[in-house]
Amino acid sequence: MSAFEPVPTDVDAIGRAVVDACFKVHSQLGAGLLESSYEACLAHELRKRGFDVQAQVLLPIVYDGIRIDAGYRIDLLVDRCVIVEVKAVDKMLPVFEAQLLTYLKLSHIRLGYLVNFNVPLIKDGIKRMAL
Repeated sequence: MSAFEPVPTDVDAIGRAVVDACFKVHSQLGAGLLESSYEACLAHELRKRGFDVQAQVLLPIVYDGIRIDAGYRIDLLVDRCVIVEVKAVDKMLPVFEAQLLTYLKLSHIRLGYLVNFNVPLIKDGIKRMAL
């Protein structure tokens, strides 16, 4: 896989469905809830749409040839090919983007979304990241 190879179209389609589901959840709930509430509602919305959604997926690191559980967890893994990191914060920090990039690298997954539900307009709270 080259660094400039596009994300497969089927994976990109799942990503678009994730974004659409984020819009629906935000339009129903608005801003101001806990991250766990948005995560649960988004997982439910995606499952309603027929996606396989796993929540709080353990993501070990491999160091020196040994698999180590260092406490990393992917918020949502959709159809085993899209990572969704859910936030409900006043301000997005660069460390959140670094977190998602790390999760993409460790999991060998190409596409992820960083979603902050604590915004007036959800379009301003969604960042797509691809390897």
